[in-house]
Amino acid sequence: MSPEGKTLLNIVILGFGFMFMFTAFSTCGNIEQTVIKSFNSTGFSGSGYTSMSIIYGVFSASNLIAPSVVAVIGPQLSMFFSGLAYSGYIATFIQPFTWSFYTASVVVGIAAAILWTAQGNLLTINSTDATIGRNYGIFWSLLQFSFLFGNMYIYFAWHGHVHILDKDRQTVFIALTVISLIGSFLFFLIQKPEPKSISSDSSESASVVVVPQGLSSQALDAFRKALQLSVTKEMLLLSIFIAYTGLELTFYSGVYGTCIGAMTQFGDNAKSLIGLSGIFIGIGEILGGGMFGILNKCNRFGRSPVVLLGLITHFVAFYLIFLNIASDAPLAPEEGTNLQAFITPSVELALLCSFLLGLGDSCINTQLLSIVGYMFQEDSAPTFAVFYLVQSIMAALAFFYSNYLLLHWQLLIMVLVGFLGTLSFFIAEGMVVSRRRDTDNNSI
Repeated sequence: MSPEGKTLLNIVILGFGFMFMFTAFSTCGNIEQTVIKSFNSTGFSGSGYTSMSIIYGVFSASNLIAPSVVAVIGPQLSMFFSGLAYSGYIATFIQPFTWSFYTASVVVGIAAAILWTAQGNLLTINSTDATIGRNYGIFWSLLQFSFLFGNMYIYFAWHGHVHILDKDRQTVFIALTVISLIGSFLFFLIQKPEPKSISSDSSESASVVVVPQGLSSQALDAFRKALQLSVTKEMLLLSIFIAYTGLELTFYSGVYGTCIGAMTQFGDNAKSLIGLSGIFIGIGEILGGGMFGILNKCNRFGRSPVVLLGLITHFVAFYLIFLNIASDAPLAPEEGTNLQAFITPSVELALLCSFLLGLGDSCINTQLLSIVGYMFQEDSAPTFAVFYLVQSIMAALAFFYSNYLLLHWQLLIMVLVGFLGTLSFFIAEGMVVSRRRDTDNNSI
């Protein structure tokens, strides 16, 4: 197999591994707050929002050490062991205890930082300047299929259920645990890519995972580079937009599904609509990833138009959600809410918003990951550690305030941060265009 074919196969395997893992974990995150409200055990006092806040809080702190771990044991083993931690978290719902639930939240927070840093590193070292956009699109589209399968099962299994029985819960989470483990073992099929043909100066500064140093030197070098990159002008600009992705990630992956399930006006099928909402999010994600990632339609006009399209799509979705969903839906008890927003609640409109949330997210993330990978290609592991540090801090904050803030305040926060983040992205994209133009002029 040619070197290019091998790297493309690695990207596909990476995508399938994450698809299996996040078929389990995304479905878990989408339904866990609703499931917890239905626990028959009175001894359990956990909260899905609090758990996710812990995960992303620990995730943010662990990003400081994640590059060092990836440098020492490599991206492949880093992703495998992290995947086992994800499976352990999902398994806690089979027989839930408050102490094991929150302990697993801490462990998976550490694992998440290592997993996503390793993913960014592995994807970058298997890409070139010409293929990085395509490869991110392939990975993103495969990852977003995770929204379809688990949520499809939830929709059919829970259709017509007002209350989630223990037997139903255990069946779902045993299956999700097995699916997550399959994804972890797929990472062993990834092959080591051929060394890139780069200059000696560039090779010395290449990704820390492949530099032949001692383990302690690699770990220290990765940690130092992460700190240095976090204060560069480019990363500071992008951090505002990265912060927005953390807020909207929290909303579409956990809060919005809970809101739909709490709407009593949607009838007895409200619980199963959580799964259907996840399916429509996944369709939007896959469509956006295919159009603007795999097909690379953004190359001619740059990344900014696609990002602007994603933001407008989100803002339209936020406005429709504001009109359609009751403001107390994120905080409603298991019985749901009888309040009405500004229009008669519509299932069709709620699912349209799910699709728009997924489409906008894919537009934004494919371009954001692409520009980060392009601007910091030689230091990919530390760079993605900083990326996920910022994103996870904001996600932790969002899951925390989701326990207390009404829906309209959560939507307002996302609108303000999204607007500021888009402006900062435009500036960063302008810097990339200017740098590329200077490079082309120097090569003449």
